[in-house]
Amino acid sequence: MNTTAFSPQVPAGPGSHRLLRSRRRARHRPSATQQAGGGAGPASPPAATSLIPETLEELESDSELQLLHARIQQEGQAALTREEQRRRQRSLEALGVQPFGAVLQGAGVSPLVRRPTTVLQLNIGLYCNQACRHCHVESSPMRTEMMSHEVAERCVQLMEEAAASNDSGSRLTVDLTGGAPELTPQFRYLVTEARRLGHEVIDRCNLTVLLEPGQEDLVGFLAEHSVRVVASMPCYSAANVDKQRGGGVFTRSIAGLQALNAAGYGVPGSGLLLDLVYNPGGVFLAPPQAQLEPVYKQELLEQFGIVFNSLLCLNNMPIKRWADHLVKEGKLEEYMQLLVDSFNPAAAEGIMCRDTISVGWDGRLYDCDFNQQLELGLPKASLRTVFDLKSLQELTGQRIAVDSHCFGCTAGAGSSCQGATE
Repeated sequence: MNTTAFSPQVPAGPGSHRLLRSRRRARHRPSATQQAGGGAGPASPPAATSLIPETLEELESDSELQLLHARIQQEGQAALTREEQRRRQRSLEALGVQPFGAVLQGAGVSPLVRRPTTVLQLNIGLYCNQACRHCHVESSPMRTEMMSHEVAERCVQLMEEAAASNDSGSRLTVDLTGGAPELTPQFRYLVTEARRLGHEVIDRCNLTVLLEPGQEDLVGFLAEHSVRVVASMPCYSAANVDKQRGGGVFTRSIAGLQALNAAGYGVPGSGLLLDLVYNPGGVFLAPPQAQLEPVYKQELLEQFGIVFNSLLCLNNMPIKRWADHLVKEGKLEEYMQLLVDSFNPAAAEGIMCRDTISVGWDGRLYDCDFNQQLELGLPKASLRTVFDLKSLQELTGQRIAVDSHCFGCTAGAGSSCQGATE
């Protein structure tokens, strides 16, 4: 299997910052695959300069992040991930909390094994035009990892096998995420092939990517293929969004939403689904979706004339950048206490790992996107990559890998890539 990262003219290495100064005025140039992928739609985002130079400048001025990148280069990402895991575990031990699996069993939750796969989630690259402070993937313009065509083609073959089966779950939801998945060469290929096979497609969009140079036809491409857009929008306040996601992100996000609306997204009767994603900006859980959604709809409609279908509320997972932030603030134990105290057996019954398989940019298999970022692979040693699978049906009945971070998915109303789990 070829797992060589594709680099769209970005610095080498997942944490490299050596070329930041020379990249300040860089603009993203679409690949040949992107240029050939889509036709013009009924509306396109307004022309805008790239967000990438601003993101790189913010990263360069962040001394804490620079120190983290230096440690990644010196010690390796795996070593930092193990350290992070030990910190979470020590926090739970200090609180006198049993391991997650034991808590599930004690609460009478049904055994955590995989049901038939209905969601094929593909993290097709870590390259992104943003560098959000809560990002559990640690994406940024400095990340080079991207899915090869060989891996993408194998994923399409698994989609074909699912479409050809007679099972009731033969229609998959193909969930494309990243990074900014749209900035990877395989994005339009995967969208086109998945829709050809009759599968639903989700694009996890940061909205600002719609305004990146070279993406002028992206809204039209998404609409042409009836892709469901699930867009990050952690607040309807500019100050809160920019604090969490970077300077100028809110204004660009609003422009992206308006362009999607102009193409019919979120408009009743259009058939083009637009969902927004909320995640907390502090040490607290996401509120109930049913309570927050009407407020979002009213505020965005009154202020900007924006409409959308649904709001998904996600808890921040205590991993990667959010974990680093908690450690810096001395609040990791407090946050773990909150998650444990808010454990909800009903939410645990609906967690996404029961019917979702997560595929990394290099083709490796995981029970969820969070396990992927912690390199916590499937328990069965013979199932490591998409090339080990003949069909997604092989996954049914397999044990699910869990660890201390899983309390984040079972707190409150629950949290998954599809929103609340209860």
